[in-house]
This record gives sequence, C-alpha cells and structure tokens, in this order.
Amino acid sequence: MTVMLDAKNNIKNFAEKESNKGVVYNTKDLNLWYGEGHALKNINLPIYENEVTAIIGPSGCGKSTYIKTLNRMVELVPGVRISGQILYRERNIFDKDYKVEDLRTRVGMVFQKPNPFPKSIYENIAYGPKIHGIKNKKILDEIVEQSLRGAAIWDEVKDRLHQNAYGLSGGQQQRICMARCLAIEPDVILMDEPTSALDPISTLKVEELVQELKKNYSIIIVTHNMQQAARISDKTAFFLSGEVIEYADTDKIFSTPSDKRTEDYITGRFG
Repeated sequence: MTVMLDAKNNIKNFAEKESNKGVVYNTKDLNLWYGEGHALKNINLPIYENEVTAIIGPSGCGKSTYIKTLNRMVELVPGVRISGQILYRERNIFDKDYKVEDLRTRVGMVFQKPNPFPKSIYENIAYGPKIHGIKNKKILDEIVEQSLRGAAIWDEVKDRLHQNAYGLSGGQQQRICMARCLAIEPDVILMDEPTSALDPISTLKVEELVQELKKNYSIIIVTHNMQQAARISDKTAFFLSGEVIEYADTDKIFSTPSDKRTEDYITGRFG
C-alpha cells in the first residue's frame, strides 16, 4: 500500500508541476476488473494536449486495457466492471448522458495490426465522414486528400485512390488507417502498438508521422519498444501489474527514474 501511495503522490506532484499545460484526459482512481481479475488498480494519470504520451510495461500489465478504457472500447468485453473517473476535457466519460459515439468521434484509434476496410483507398478515408452525414463529393474529395496528406501518404497513393487498400504494403496500410482516423477530425489519437507488425523503414515513417501529428493532436501510444518510446514521446507512464509505477517526462524516465522497478524494466532486467 505504501508503494502505491508513493506512486500516487509522485504523479500528483508531477501534475502540479505541469499544471500550466492543458489537460486532455485526467484519470482519477480508476479500477477495472475482468470478472474477478483486477486489471487496473487505482490509476491516476493526467494526459496533456499536443504531446505524445507513451505507455510502457511488460505484457499483461494493463497498457492496452487502459487505452481501450479511454474510448470505452473495453466495455465490449463481457464481465468488465469499472470504478473511478476518466475526465475527457473535464467531463466524465462514464456519465450516463455521455454518448459513446460522441466520445469516439473525438478520440480516434489505430490498432496493432493494420485493419483497412476491404474497400478502395478512397472509400476507406471517406467512410467516417459519410457516416457523419457528409455526402457532397467535392467536400469528400477534399477530406480524403487532406487526410492522406496528413498521414504522409498522399504522394504514394494519389494515382490509385480507387484501388483496394489491401493492395498496399503493411506500412502503407497502417498509414491509411491513420488517415482514416484523421478524416473524422479527432482531438486525441490512441495507438496500440501501431508499428509492432511493421518493418524498420515503415516504423520510421510512422514515428516521423507521429511527431508531425502532435502539433494538432494529443497522442497516446502503447509500445513494447523502449527505443521507440524514448524517441517519440514527451511523457512516459510505466505500468506494472495493473498499476502506474512511475509517470514523468520521457527524458527523466529513461535517464534518472525514481523507482527501481522502472529502472529494472528499462534496462532489461525483467519484462
């Protein structure tokens, strides 16, 4: 219990130091159970706007569960119970009058494996705007181009927009998925191991894209790759056994961590 309180106090002190920055998400005393399994334990975590926040930790520590809670996708799993609060722009996402559709319009997600729809590149990007009622082809054309440019893939696909997205490489498919996310103009982008299935060159392109996107979006990325977290994130949270052990500026986490467990994980002594 003392260790948990120390972590909570450290995060509170860190949040106070960062209080001049805009907070996009603020998680307060979040607990989550899968049946009898206690997957997330007293999570307290502010996420700041226009930054990349990395979530690191060994397999099964709660990383993916946490970000899937941020857009309430975790509730699709049978037997899930949740207590505590997650404030998005100061509003609790668990409030009964908060429509999950509205939340997911503001909070986009990119998954571990590229998952384009079995449609043309154009239709992949236009799908979200069409669902939201945009039918004008000129406007859709502009959204498609703007989104593909935003995902740094326009020049690679502009002459094949009406070909099936499955014909692209894995790295290109992942950037198509990112463009599809951008097309609905989200506020936050959640990324769950977005480069784990990609080759080094494609991974580099996605990392460069993340750095560019944070100018306009807040990005939360789950990664097993320590070097990736160190390269692209502004802040890093270390999860272990469902708890946040440490949360700080990425440079500090990787150079002078406060908790020995963080140091042990980063240096490869466990995990």
